[in-house]
Amino acid sequence: MPLLLAESAKLSNDMVQRGVIETILEESPMLRLMPFIEIEGNSFKYTQENTLGGASFYPVNGVWSEATASFTQRTVNLAILGGDADVDNFIQRARSNVNDQRAIQTMLKAKDVARKWEQTVIAGDASVDPNAFDGLKTLYPSTGSSGQVMTPAAAGGSLTLALLDQLIDLVKGGKPDLLLMSKRTRRKLKSLLTASAHYVETGETFGRQVLFYDGIPVLASDFIPDTEAADNGTGSTFSSIYAIHFSPADGLVGLTNGGIEAVDVGALETKDASRVRIRWYVGMTALRDSAVARMNGVAAS
Repeated sequence: MPLLLAESAKLSNDMVQRGVIETILEESPMLRLMPFIEIEGNSFKYTQENTLGGASFYPVNGVWSEATASFTQRTVNLAILGGDADVDNFIQRARSNVNDQRAIQTMLKAKDVARKWEQTVIAGDASVDPNAFDGLKTLYPSTGSSGQVMTPAAAGGSLTLALLDQLIDLVKGGKPDLLLMSKRTRRKLKSLLTASAHYVETGETFGRQVLFYDGIPVLASDFIPDTEAADNGTGSTFSSIYAIHFSPADGLVGLTNGGIEAVDVGALETKDASRVRIRWYVGMTALRDSAVARMNGVAAS
């Protein structure tokens, strides 16, 4: 079984560390499903299959042709994500009679880390911020030629169930594990299901009731905007849907070195305060391009 953050929280003996991981999980729907590969060093090198080499039928005594598979070697670097929270010692001592001020600031900083992670998973672009990692929008651009990006129309268009089925079919190796979209698009999908007399599937994912489509969980992210341009670059009222297969073998996977850490930096020299640092060496990659598909240009109605 792949390493999930929910499992790593159970293994932590440090209550602060465990609380930080649980807080981050609460803030991000993607983190509850994404497996992580624990790596050494600051980068992850892997080999991606290009072609299989082919096979043919031959006549008796025919001449056989030889062809071997081809591969591309790729490297993904880890990024450093985190933040510091300083708490004045006077505030900690005098105003922690109801709530522990340091604990509150630690949890709030963990929320910030979770939100920054999910925002980067969606829209991260290392060419814009070289300290970050590439997100889904960068890995699967609307102008890409990987065959994993589709659109209702060049100028954008309405979502239909047939289009959603087409998106799902772009993910190879089985059904996607997740359909990720904006809240506006999720509302549109629910209205389509209701209008078509299709029963609305619901179920539990990590103890939460969520919408399902064709047996696939549907989750909404606050970081998928409804202000994207259409495929031909026109307008700014569209959104995207991502169909994702998670797998540490051949799917979308997170990368980490050491996991999420809550570091007690301790007393500061220049002020009467103590510091807690939330630190995460993290990255993400699609081990197989066809593990993810994107539909962009999804209109509001």
